[in-house]
Amino acid sequence: MGHVGWVTIIGGVLMLLSGAGAVYMLAVAVVLHRFFAKTVAAPARGDAVTLLKPLYGAEPRLAANLATFLVQHHAGPVQLLCGVQRPDDPAITAVESLCAAHPGDDITLIRDPTAHGASGKISNLVNMDAHARHDIVILSDSDIAVAPDYLARVLAALDEPGVGAVTCLYRGRGDAGFWSRVAAAGLSWQFLPGAVFGVALGLAKPCMGSTIAMRRETLDAIGGFARFADVLADDHAIGAAVEALGLRVAVPPMLVTHASAEIGFVAMWRHELRWGATVRGLVHPAAYSASVIGFPLPIALLALPFTPFPALGLAAFALLARLAVALTADRIAGARPASYLLLPIRDCLSFAIFIASFCVRSVDWRGERLTMTSGGRIRAAPEIPDS
Repeated sequence: MGHVGWVTIIGGVLMLLSGAGAVYMLAVAVVLHRFFAKTVAAPARGDAVTLLKPLYGAEPRLAANLATFLVQHHAGPVQLLCGVQRPDDPAITAVESLCAAHPGDDITLIRDPTAHGASGKISNLVNMDAHARHDIVILSDSDIAVAPDYLARVLAALDEPGVGAVTCLYRGRGDAGFWSRVAAAGLSWQFLPGAVFGVALGLAKPCMGSTIAMRRETLDAIGGFARFADVLADDHAIGAAVEALGLRVAVPPMLVTHASAEIGFVAMWRHELRWGATVRGLVHPAAYSASVIGFPLPIALLALPFTPFPALGLAAFALLARLAVALTADRIAGARPASYLLLPIRDCLSFAIFIASFCVRSVDWRGERLTMTSGGRIRAAPEIPDS
C-alpha cells in the first residue's frame, strides 16, 4: 500500500473515532442532566456517625474543608477523627484551628505512625478506626468539602435495600492558583461526566475516596481497612469487597467538592498520571482503553495533517460537544472551575496523560515512590543508598 493509501486510512480512522466521540459527548450531556434531575431533598437524621479523615500535609483550605463536615443538618452525634502519621505534620495546625473554632464538637486528632502496609492512607485509617465509637463509619479524603445536607443524603442512600456502601461523585475546585484550576477543570469537565454516564447506564460501579460510607458490620465483614493496606486503588477494592458480599455500592445524585491544590504543572501531571495509571492497571483496564472515545477534540486535531479541511470541521463540532458537557456539568455543580477558553488545552492535557498512563509502572504518592505489582497491589520502591 502506498503512502497516500496509509495517509487516507489513518486520517479516516482518526476522523471516525473523533466523530463517534463527539456524538458520545452529546449523549453524555443528556445523561448528565437526567441523572441529577432525580435529586430529592433528604430530611435530617439522628444516626450516630463517625467520620474518618486521613490527613497528610497542609492544604490551602484544609480547616475550612474539614469544617463543612461539622456544619450539617444532622440531629445525631457526629465523631470526627483526624489522623496523621508524622508528629510534625502541618495538618496538625489545621486540626487545632478547627478544634478552636468548634469547641463543642467531638473532634479528635489521632497521631499514630504505625504502618500496616505500603499504603500510608490505609495505615492512617486503621489507626483511626481503633478509636471509632459509632456504628456508621464514613471516610473521605482530606481534600473534600461538602454541603450541609451531605450526611442526610448519604445516610438516606445507605438505608436503601441491598446497599452496603455509599460513595459520592465530585466536581473540581482549584484552591492553589492556575494549575489547580486546570486540574479542577479536568474533574468537572472530564471525570464527572464520564463517571455519571458509566453509573447511569450500569457500565461502571465506582467506589471513590470522596466518600465511602458503611455500617460497622459491613466493614468487619470485608476484613476491615487492614485488608487493603497493600492495594493502590484501595477505594475501588473496598467497593469490590462490598459487592462480593452480595451488596451494592450506591451512588446518589449528589456532588461533593474536590479541592485541587496543585501549585504547578509537574504536580498536576504526577497526580493525574497516578490516577490514570491506577484506573488503567488496577481497576478496569479494558474500559479505560475504550475511554479514548472521550477525547474527540484532540483526536480531531491529530487528524489535521491527514485530512486538513474535514478534520477542521470535525474539531469544531467536537469542541461544541465538549462545551455542551462542560456547561451542563457546571450548571449542576453551581460553579465553574476555570475559563472555558481552557477547555481545548485541558482536553489535550487529559489526552496526553491518558497516553502516558500506559507506560507507567510506578507512581508517586505524596512524595513516596510506589511500584505497581500484580493483582493491584503495591510496594514501596527500595531506597537507593547514597554513594
